[in-house]
Formats: sequence, C-alpha cells, structure tokens
Amino acid sequence: MVLLTRVGKGALFLLIAMMITYLLMPLLSVFISKSPQTILEKLKDPLIYEALSLSLRTTSIALIFIVGFGTPLAYWLAKSEFKGKKGLEVGLKMPIVAPTAVVGVGLLLIFGQRGMLGDTLSVFGITIPFTSLAVIMAQIFMASPFYITTARQGFEAVDDQLIAVSQTLGVNPWKTFWRVTIPLALPGLLTGVALSWALALGEFGATMMFAGNLPGKTQTLPLAIYTAMESDADVALSISALLLTVSFSLLLFVSFIERFMEKVVGTARR
Repeated sequence: MVLLTRVGKGALFLLIAMMITYLLMPLLSVFISKSPQTILEKLKDPLIYEALSLSLRTTSIALIFIVGFGTPLAYWLAKSEFKGKKGLEVGLKMPIVAPTAVVGVGLLLIFGQRGMLGDTLSVFGITIPFTSLAVIMAQIFMASPFYITTARQGFEAVDDQLIAVSQTLGVNPWKTFWRVTIPLALPGLLTGVALSWALALGEFGATMMFAGNLPGKTQTLPLAIYTAMESDADVALSISALLLTVSFSLLLFVSFIERFMEKVVGTARR
C-alpha cells in the first residue's frame, strides 16, 4: 500500500513537472537560444521602439475603455438575476473562443468603408480601418471578456450582507459601491486588468485583419515579430524577448499591487 502511494505521488509529480516544463520552456527558449548581447544588438532598429510605443499607448487606452465600460457590466452580471442571463454570459465570452482573424473580418464588416456603418462614418469624415483607432478597437474586443469574467467573479465574492449593512447605516448605493464593494472586489478587478492588458499587448490576428501592419502607424510588437520573421529570425527573436519582458513586468507589477490590496482588505475585514 505504501509502495502504491509512493508510485502514485511519483506519477503525479512527473505529470506536474512535464506540464510546467511544456508551458515554460518555449518562453524560456526565447531568452536562452541567443546571447543577451545578440538580443540587445538586434533591438537597435528604431521601428522596434515605434512598435513598442504604439503597443503600450494603444493597450493603455484600450484598458481605460475596458475598465470603464466593463466594470459596470461585470457588477450587473454579478448582482442581478434576469431571464437570459446565462445566454448573455456565454455570448460575452465568445471573443475568447472566436478565431481572431474572424473577429478582424467582423470588425471590417461593421466599421469598414463598405461596412454596415461605413457610409455613416464617412459622412463625418471618420475612417477607422488601418488606423491606430482600429488597433485599439481590436484590442478592446479581444481583451474585454477576460476582464469582465474576472471582475464578475470578484464582485460575486463580495458578501451582499455587507452591502445591505452599509445601506442600512444610511450610506447611499453609489457611496456603498465605491467604499465597500470596490475595495473588497479590488483583488479580482486587478487580476482582470492584468489578464486583459497582457492579452491586448499580444493581440495579433484581429489587429492584422482590421488595422493592417503599417510600420509606425498600426504595427504593434506582435506584428513586428511577424514582419521580422520574413527577413531576420534573430530580430524576431529579440522582439519576442522584448515583448515577453514587457508582459512579464506588467503582470508582476499588477501582481504586487493585487497582493498589497489583499493584505489591506484582509486587515480591514479583521
């Protein structure tokens, strides 16, 4: 019996080790396949930093819209019951499973010059496809479901009795939302921010179809990697290392804030 237990634990450990190795090795290989000097040398192209600047700028703007519009939606889904709620939740998760190229085609069909809203937008002199605005819209579409889903879970974790007590004490619903609900749900909200930001930063397919791959205008870091692969694999490798470093730094930063807020919330509850 003891032998079987040890064999079972050994098999479980092996499976876990294999999974971790499979998930991490492709990422680590980006940094260990070439020397740091080679990676830094290949990063001297100004177009790379234009792509980095565009990626950070567009994802930051996208994140503002995702949080601004996604937070009320997530709260409504968490605290309300209505007919068709399950169907709506499934629909809002569709961008997670939809092929990104299909999303790009769909955005063109709506906002393109020959799209459903194309004539209306052209009257006001507005052109969206193949602009930085198209990059932001593609990022919002692909990253929003991750924030909404995680934020909804954060709001669901807030005890409704605490909200009721706050309102019983004479605090209006708006102040209760900001003083009670948001602080308690903040760790979940920050997790959603980290996930959606990282996904927007790495978005490729929808951006390629809807915004194109125009250096200095719509070429984000993932698109720069795609372009570099056609001419210099070492440059593509270096940009990949840069993108992973930026993504990891953002996730680490948000993780530290999330841990700090969990401690603050835990202290407040005690």
